[in-house]
Amino acid sequence: MTTVDTTKALDTRAHVLEELREGDRFVLVTHENPDGDALGSLVAMHRVLTALGKDSVMLMSAEEFPLPYEYRFFDLDGLQSLVPPDIDERTVIFLDCGNIDRNPAEVVKREGMHILNIDHHHDNTRFGTVNHVVEEASCTAEIVWDLMRALGVEPALEIADALYVGLVTDTGKFMYENTGTRAHVMAAELIEAGVDVHGIYRRLYEGMPYSKLELLARGLANVQRFDDGRLTITRLTRDDFRLAGAEDSYSEGVIDHLRSVEGTKVAALARELPADEDPNEPARPTRKKVSLRATDGEVDVSIIARQAGGGGHRQAAGFSTTLSDAELVAFLREQVAAQL
Repeated sequence: MTTVDTTKALDTRAHVLEELREGDRFVLVTHENPDGDALGSLVAMHRVLTALGKDSVMLMSAEEFPLPYEYRFFDLDGLQSLVPPDIDERTVIFLDCGNIDRNPAEVVKREGMHILNIDHHHDNTRFGTVNHVVEEASCTAEIVWDLMRALGVEPALEIADALYVGLVTDTGKFMYENTGTRAHVMAAELIEAGVDVHGIYRRLYEGMPYSKLELLARGLANVQRFDDGRLTITRLTRDDFRLAGAEDSYSEGVIDHLRSVEGTKVAALARELPADEDPNEPARPTRKKVSLRATDGEVDVSIIARQAGGGGHRQAAGFSTTLSDAELVAFLREQVAAQL
């Protein structure tokens, strides 16, 4: 783990605006396995800086491609997979990253980097030189929208679409508890700027590949409930993905079906990650990605995730683990019970 000196970290909106106005060259990054908020914030910030005449580069590992099918409509002009040779002379902007280790581009985690940390996760580790972490924001896209307005940039349609994607995905189509008045004001302004609400909805939530439906069926067939239904959990194995002909990203949305079940306090999805083994080496334990969702304010799932080395929001969090299925269930039951 790389340590970034934060002794001079500043947590002010005014300071991050000054950095954006005064800086000339930037490189923008977001977290691994980027979701709608990560990608929307990345693209929108890039377009805002470009509108200001700045030299902006989006940086994302080649391992992130292809993107999930619902996000492939994004215009990623200006994106690179190799670190710019002048990286040491650029300001690095981390968007929607709760901690620096959520970005797989290890080369940007070097001593002396000048980092603007723009995020809304309440457990953000404040790893930046300047930290603009707005916990009450519904999404990081909302923070980018606020900065855009303060910088005097009009939301061209590409910016408005990107921000709207971040907003609608991180608020669960405006149904999650993080949806406040400001989120609706933002939506109204973006629609006024030309966002096609129905068009965005169709891109994000319709046109589902049949193999995703097959994977969902497999996930629902594996559902288990514990402790009077307070924990509802399912798993997806590599065989499930193979037999369904599904990509890893197709598991997105499975957990929402679990979250909606009556009596559930915490929904969990454990999906096996692809094997990355050398056939000449001893077999390693199967690694799983565990996603957690809380249904109300009684359980903070970010606390559970942090206990296992992960993180996230109070109502949506995750972690990776090599625990067996039985060990994982025992861990989650214990953690949920500790908060109820």
